Amino acid sequence: MTSASSPPKAMPSRGYLAVIRTIDKFTEWTGYVFILFMIPLIFANVIEVFARYVLREPTIWALDVTTMSYAALFMLGSALALLKGAHVRTDMLWEAFSDRTKGMIDSLAFVLFFLPTMIVLFFISIDDFFYSLSIDERSSSGAWTPILWPLRGVIPLTAFMLFLQGISELMKSLWAWRTGEFLTKHEKIEV
Repeated sequence: MTSASSPPKAMPSRGYLAVIRTIDKFTEWTGYVFILFMIPLIFANVIEVFARYVLREPTIWALDVTTMSYAALFMLGSALALLKGAHVRTDMLWEAFSDRTKGMIDSLAFVLFFLPTMIVLFFISIDDFFYSLSIDERSSSGAWTPILWPLRGVIPLTAFMLFLQGISELMKSLWAWRTGEFLTKHEKIEV
């Protein structure tokens, strides 16, 4: 009696998987650390609401703290969103494609569009960050006028983190293009 066992599934090398896992773990860990930006966001809003509606004395700093912490949270969380598959995708046609076709499309998109864009964004924004730091740039949205260079520094950091996660996603997509199977499946996230 012969066994009808299927041939073993091809697996990438240990080094290939190690690169993907290292980048993914770094992205996940930093994504959860960046959630701490919710603390000043919530704190500023609670204080502002209390001061404005109970004490009838609005603050001069809450708008800037809210805007900056939300912007930082949004930007720095984008690499985690990429890891989790939460970025916008048009599903009308996508669901009909095979995993191999999806891998091919994603691989080409990462190589031709995503990674080059992150490189350009990094170099443009790092110059803006250093310039902002050199002139001690300040916000002009209110009387408080906080420094802006920390928020300007978030932009190249975001580009770097998206580039890094893009490398991991490219490697996953190349594997799917080659074998017809994704190494990881993203849960379908609907908003």
